[in-house]
Amino acid sequence: MKIQIARDARPQATALLVAAALSIALWFVPFASVLTYPFKLFVTFIHEGGHALAAVLTGNSVRSLSVAIDGSGLTETLSAPGGFYSQLFISSAGYLGAISFGALLLWLVRHRVKARVVLAGSALLVAGLTLVFGFIVPLTDFSLQPFTVLAGFGISLALLASARYLPLRAANFLVGFLAVQCVLNAVFDLKNLLYLSVATDAATDAANMAGLFRWYPFASSIFWALAWAGIGFLIVSLALRAYAVARSRPSQPDLPFEDPLDV
Repeated sequence: MKIQIARDARPQATALLVAAALSIALWFVPFASVLTYPFKLFVTFIHEGGHALAAVLTGNSVRSLSVAIDGSGLTETLSAPGGFYSQLFISSAGYLGAISFGALLLWLVRHRVKARVVLAGSALLVAGLTLVFGFIVPLTDFSLQPFTVLAGFGISLALLASARYLPLRAANFLVGFLAVQCVLNAVFDLKNLLYLSVATDAATDAANMAGLFRWYPFASSIFWALAWAGIGFLIVSLALRAYAVARSRPSQPDLPFEDPLDV
């Protein structure tokens, strides 16, 4: 069965390739990190939000969500004793959550959800994470991080302004660029995670997973970094397949209930 890019997806696929090329090119431009810095913070909020939402969904509580000025983040959760599976879910929800969110953005655009709606929804998501887990919850034990609040609400306002004022084509491109940033930053962070797992004993998500499986030597932090990378690759592959390809097959116009496929 022949696989090809769907005709109606070609303009979107072109924009996505341009966004990916621009993202990669900016890595090699001196001082370009200033331009990509807000996007890095956005991805960090999505990453930490994945941990926080996973904790809530498994019946645990979130003590705080914070994003540092260097783009790193930390989510502190309070888990019930014996919550093995919930910890498994929470620890995995950061990197895989960011990649999945990028895949979701691609899926929404491909299914003709308006870019302005996607941008506004992303703004509300970041604002909600900031308000609840970055502001209200930390106030209870005086662990509030001012930069987290400023960055979270700043990103939310920027996304809302983009949804309101950007031309339609620019808004579509921005959604694609956000999707690419989620995926590429998560992949880049996984590369760093693999290095930390090999060279250091740093407290990372992968180290937390290795602690859960401490009786199984094969399930080291290196194993989990590679496993998440593999799952992330699968998620992105499926998202891109759903985003840009169509299956062509012979049409049967003699059947009244079947129209020819436009491929």
